[in-house]
Amino acid sequence: MKGSKKGLTSILAMLMICVMLASCGSGSAAADRGSAETAENNKASESAGSAKSAESTGSSKDVENTESAVIAESTASTGSTESAENAGSDENTQGSAPVSFMIPDNARVSYLGPAGTYTEEAAQFFFSDGSFQPKETVQDAIADVVDGNADYAVIPQENTLGGAVTNYVDALIAQKDIYVVGEVILPINQTLMGLPDATLEDIRTVWSHAQGLTQSAEWRKKHLPEADTQEMPSTAAAASYVAETGDKTIAAVAAPGAADLYGLAVLAENVQITDTNKTRFYVLSASRLEEQGEGQRHAVFVASCEANRIDDIIVEIHNAGLELVTIHDRPEGSFLGSYNYIIEVESESGVSGQTLETLGTIPELNYLGSFQMMEK
Repeated sequence: MKGSKKGLTSILAMLMICVMLASCGSGSAAADRGSAETAENNKASESAGSAKSAESTGSSKDVENTESAVIAESTASTGSTESAENAGSDENTQGSAPVSFMIPDNARVSYLGPAGTYTEEAAQFFFSDGSFQPKETVQDAIADVVDGNADYAVIPQENTLGGAVTNYVDALIAQKDIYVVGEVILPINQTLMGLPDATLEDIRTVWSHAQGLTQSAEWRKKHLPEADTQEMPSTAAAASYVAETGDKTIAAVAAPGAADLYGLAVLAENVQITDTNKTRFYVLSASRLEEQGEGQRHAVFVASCEANRIDDIIVEIHNAGLELVTIHDRPEGSFLGSYNYIIEVESESGVSGQTLETLGTIPELNYLGSFQMMEK
């Protein structure tokens, strides 16, 4: 029995060891399975995390790419806008640049004659081609334009030494259907001329236009102190008169070319007071130049007002962006202290329509036209 018990005990012990081993194996397997599951879960988590991270990174990149695209588009749009604005600015700059006067071919031009006047020289300088019609007076030249017998008239307006040519200024003011479309500044070199056999000692009377007499006054005072003076409608008219009379005691102050034209001898050159002597001439037309394009650099107005009002008007002109070139006053004729002021102004960028519209609100101001200036 005892042997049986010992054998049974051994068998039970072995069974218990087997159970324990089995249990340890199961636990180890379970642990391994748990570890494997944990590892798989970790891998899954890592994969999921990587996927999410990749998605997140992809989304970020997409966002960055989208933002870059938006910025690029915005920059391109801004660049296009700036380019368009710059182009528009260039167009505006070009548009505001002075427009050249389109001189028609074969223009009919009336001017203060006869042939050989400085006015003829100014007309031929401004109009290289055309039909030139000398007139006895400035009023006749202007009337040709008003009546349709000339396309343009050229008249003197101001001299360095003699100042405003007042009767010609009056003629411009008086005519309501005439506009200034051009200006010529001409150097004036007055010449004393007489018959071919005359000398300075022979001269007893000097004939010329009022401006010619004024401009040569100092020279005559020194060289011909005893000579009388006689006024003529123009310097060329004086030269023509000397040639016609055949009297060697008279001489004319006129343009150098008049001597050759009328067969006279030059007795003295440059008899004006200064070598900087110049005359301003206006080119007149029956229509304003704006019909051929605005943007001319110079403009002329007539202000009709009392003397105490003109300073305000000049300030308004200045505030509109225009600079004063010249101003002349003439009696308005209704009562003392009331004047007509011829006002010439300029703007380097051109006289714009907006500027003219602004100045058009000044009731005393009458616009006579805008134009380019040519100087010989």
